[in-house]
Amino acid sequence: MSGAAAEPIQDVSHLAHVELRTPRLNETLAFLTSVFGLRESARAGPSVYLRAWGDFYHHTLKITDAAQPGLGHVAWRATSPQALDRRVRALEGRGCGRGWVDGDRGHGPAYQFADPAGHLMEIFYEVEWHEAPVAMRTRLKNQPHRRPSSGIGTRRIDHVNLLAADVGANRQFLEDSLGFRLREQIVHSGREMGAWLSVTPLVHDIAYMRDGSGADGRFHHVAFWMDDFSDLIRAADILREAGTRIEAGPAKHAITNGLFLYLYEPGGNRLELFSGGYLIFAPDWRPVTWTEEDRDLRVWWGGELPESFFTYGTPVVEPVKADLR
Repeated sequence: MSGAAAEPIQDVSHLAHVELRTPRLNETLAFLTSVFGLRESARAGPSVYLRAWGDFYHHTLKITDAAQPGLGHVAWRATSPQALDRRVRALEGRGCGRGWVDGDRGHGPAYQFADPAGHLMEIFYEVEWHEAPVAMRTRLKNQPHRRPSSGIGTRRIDHVNLLAADVGANRQFLEDSLGFRLREQIVHSGREMGAWLSVTPLVHDIAYMRDGSGADGRFHHVAFWMDDFSDLIRAADILREAGTRIEAGPAKHAITNGLFLYLYEPGGNRLELFSGGYLIFAPDWRPVTWTEEDRDLRVWWGGELPESFFTYGTPVVEPVKADLR
């Protein structure tokens, strides 16, 4: 029987959007819209706001002109205004808050904070829902946009993966401050090398991996959902025709049980197309732990992950051989 547990924090609803920095804004934008299949929602200053056809909000990806590629911020939506207030008090109590901002295109006031690795995050409640133009409205009343007939046709944002020098500290921060739950992890000789966490039934809304470079606060990838494996196969053909660098896949992870394809956008940031996986509904889920004895199961089938997967992140630093595998 399940034992008594602390009352869970249920104040964060899901991943709302991710901001990426790119030194090649025009090329990144052209790729994301014409090949990757995202649609432009708005522009403001050095930034462009994008969404996949199945995303319900104003945008889920913001790209911003910058000197180097990397993460701008990760944004979470609270479950209510009251939940937002509770999380802000908790974050302020931990001394990790950066303060309130007035908001941005597509959402209202947001409270910004940083995880122990220094990744900038924000949490808000008020959002602008997407209203499709007449030509792109669908007869399916439960869908926000007509399925596109060109490009990859990515459906929705799925998760984000960040690099950190201390995976355990960042995992604990998300659990204690925001109510995330650990789903799977990699532990080598007692040291956490990777952690996959969520606040939704998804197997992960966010993951942390140990940075083999020794750096901290870097970005690994943001993932967008595809409906099934045939979509990944089609995407691979489209990406190759466009001259896109595919890093790995299509293949299947053992961790998360997800189907994947990793690629790079022109600015140097890694993206993932993701499908499969599994859903978790049990409130007393027992986290799955993988150890050094499971190194041969990092990819269930479809080839091996290259060294770059374990050493490359943005901003770019001198790579050092990692031991995550």
